[in-house]
Amino acid sequence: MTGFVLSGCAAGPDYHPPVITAPSAFMSGAAMATRTSPQMGDQAYWWTRFGDPLLTELVGTALTQNLDIAQAAARLSQAQAGLRAAGAALLPSLAASGSAAAARQSLETPLGRFAGNAPGFDRDNALYDAGLSAAWEIDLFGGLRRGQEAARADYQASQAGAAATRLAVAAGTADTYLTIRGLQARIGIAERQVETQRRLVEMVRLQYEKGVAAELQLRQTEGALAQVEASLPVLRSGLDAALNALDILLGVQPGTYRSALSDVRPIPAAPAIGEMGTPQQLLRRRPDLIVAERRLAASNARIGVAVSEYYPKLSLSALLGGSATSAGNVFTGSATQAQGALGLRWRLFDFGRVDAQVAAARGVNAEALATYRLAVLRASEDVESAFSALLNREEQVATLARGEAALTRAQAASLAAYRGGAVSLIEVLDADGRLLATRDARAQAQTEAARAAVASFRALGGGWEAPTADRNSDPTP
Repeated sequence: MTGFVLSGCAAGPDYHPPVITAPSAFMSGAAMATRTSPQMGDQAYWWTRFGDPLLTELVGTALTQNLDIAQAAARLSQAQAGLRAAGAALLPSLAASGSAAAARQSLETPLGRFAGNAPGFDRDNALYDAGLSAAWEIDLFGGLRRGQEAARADYQASQAGAAATRLAVAAGTADTYLTIRGLQARIGIAERQVETQRRLVEMVRLQYEKGVAAELQLRQTEGALAQVEASLPVLRSGLDAALNALDILLGVQPGTYRSALSDVRPIPAAPAIGEMGTPQQLLRRRPDLIVAERRLAASNARIGVAVSEYYPKLSLSALLGGSATSAGNVFTGSATQAQGALGLRWRLFDFGRVDAQVAAARGVNAEALATYRLAVLRASEDVESAFSALLNREEQVATLARGEAALTRAQAASLAAYRGGAVSLIEVLDADGRLLATRDARAQAQTEAARAAVASFRALGGGWEAPTADRNSDPTP
């Protein structure tokens, strides 16, 4: 059994946050330093840095209307009520009671037959009671204090969980919006590719009918057209799914914001990221890590709750009131009645079950510790993966931009050569197709780079900061 000291110490182990060994910097930190801006401060309202007013408006709407956030707020209210209940358990309880009863004695019962023959017997009688009762469990061994400690940690975990939900919703809204803009851009490029391929097919068909082109060339161009046309339904289906997903994030029926997003706009560029901090600072900034750490603290406190069952429970109770057969005499001195009691409850012959409860509490604590350590590792993975995706996608965008510039010049050169009779129209249209394909790849890379920036903001903890106040202070408003 875990020992205790009566001078205010509680049963069970005191909580000490786990020591997490983390590197001094992120692996991609040096590369990311070239695109960060320390003057940007914390990450609050990071979605505004994409420079898209509609994106800013949609994220604001999601943070107001999203139903996941509403659920998180409800869970926070439940945890706050649990904390208040745990605090109230440490205080004496006081209750007022009163009753008024009327009864009529039957004369057909043995008692009635006997009493009915007595002089002055009154079959009708009344009884009035009023009183105050008080009870207090004396928390000698800290079981109730450990329960309050667990409830406080649960409340703080719910606070962090609400912040994590808001961050997830903001990131999900931004990511979905960027996906929509990327798909719209790709659909536009695919439609231009279809037009180019149709012109190419018509040109080859005319040449085939004149005997200039072979049937193989015609069938190849027709197959290329079908391939491009087949990509459009896939892109449009993806766009519909993204639009519906955005509506759900905004807490409305699918289709509500479709018209507001019908105008095609450029894909927002990935913004600079503010000061990244260190992996150790990430532990205090990411709300999901704070949730895991606070749940670990709560499980540690519940070990103390279980250990306290080894020791006796003392309680005081008292009753003061009056009882009379007449309502007017209830509060007279002759009707006064009082009672006081000192209670003792000790599971002296139930230690086998207490042992099992303590072992279960320690098992939950061990699981919470492993969960927290795993969450830390995954948080580092999120950051490193997001940084890598952002850097590599931006490099891909730059490479494709150079390729697009070269193919634009090639297109212009082929068009000039065609006008001079040096090349055929087929070569011009082929140059157009190559250019459009490169533009499609660049649109994909731009979209993924912007989405990687969103993932980076989310992985770094967004704009939520851990409270600087002592976590052992009572956060109840």
